[in-house]
Amino acid sequence: MPLSVAVSGASGYAGGEILRLLAAHPEVEIRTVTAHSNAGQPLIDHQPHLRSLRHLTLQPSTPEVLAGHDIVFLALPHGQSGQYTEALADTALVIDAGADHRLTSPEDWDAFYGGDFHEAWTYGVPELLVGGVNGTGKQREKLVGASRIAAPGCNASTVALSLAPGVAAGVIDPSDIVSVLAVGPSGAGKSLKTNLLAAEILGSANPYAIGGTHRHIPEIRQALRGAGAAGDIRISFTPVLVPMSRGILATSTAPIAEGASDAQIREAWESAYADEPFVQLLPEGSFPRTADVTGANTALMGLAIDRAAGRVVVVTAVDNLAKGTAGAAIQSMNIALGFAETTGLSVNGVAP
Repeated sequence: MPLSVAVSGASGYAGGEILRLLAAHPEVEIRTVTAHSNAGQPLIDHQPHLRSLRHLTLQPSTPEVLAGHDIVFLALPHGQSGQYTEALADTALVIDAGADHRLTSPEDWDAFYGGDFHEAWTYGVPELLVGGVNGTGKQREKLVGASRIAAPGCNASTVALSLAPGVAAGVIDPSDIVSVLAVGPSGAGKSLKTNLLAAEILGSANPYAIGGTHRHIPEIRQALRGAGAAGDIRISFTPVLVPMSRGILATSTAPIAEGASDAQIREAWESAYADEPFVQLLPEGSFPRTADVTGANTALMGLAIDRAAGRVVVVTAVDNLAKGTAGAAIQSMNIALGFAETTGLSVNGVAP
């Protein structure tokens, strides 16, 4: 019998992507979808692409409605998921696609988010190195049997996956990281905001959260510390809104560690991701496009060694709603529940 699923925040972008992927998952049944202001309306009015779920009506996002399911996904803005933690104590698996349970440091939460701090849950990036290449392995092992999972921030996991192999192998210096990301506006959610209007975005590129203010910065630091970074982790992080509905192209650079050879540098990334179905290092000289990962649970990565500047350059493309959010959540669910990790997920994008 398939496991019953409820998805809160089902009328939003992240909730809609979770539903799209779950609809093709053979081990689960979507029984309940909830929302706040849109409660009482047909799901299809807000997610017209989800034709197989047109029979569902959005119910109020209350603990009573969400309780009683095998799995609950919380696709809510930051600061809203924590209220459900105790109310869903009897739920076998809860996956938070928001930020409430990602950070281990109350100080980081207070500095970048504010409001009530909630305990960190198991981080939902299976491929992330933990303790170095020759150390304790991957985050995947921690997800086995997990009952509470924090899905990642899309920008944060993209940068962390980009740099963790070099940090773990000691071939880059994490004290001078620079990451510039071209991002689609769907990562900011579905709420009406002036800076996200088509008239403001089309034909333009707009930087935001400049100068160390982006909320994903502490999440990146936390992930790289887990990968074995010693000493200070300093990152200059600049996201730029570009006119594509979904996608992230992250260009991350860091100084080459003293004595690291070109062969050692490339080997760090090759060995880290050689057997990963969803994180793929491209051949030398090749670099990804966001178009190649649209709709896929795939992170495509290109690596260059800039000896003139003394830096390693990693360019990574992901779909922020798929591998960046919903795909990572469902991949983590599969591991936690003992399903094949790739169940319901595809490496193939949509083109053109």
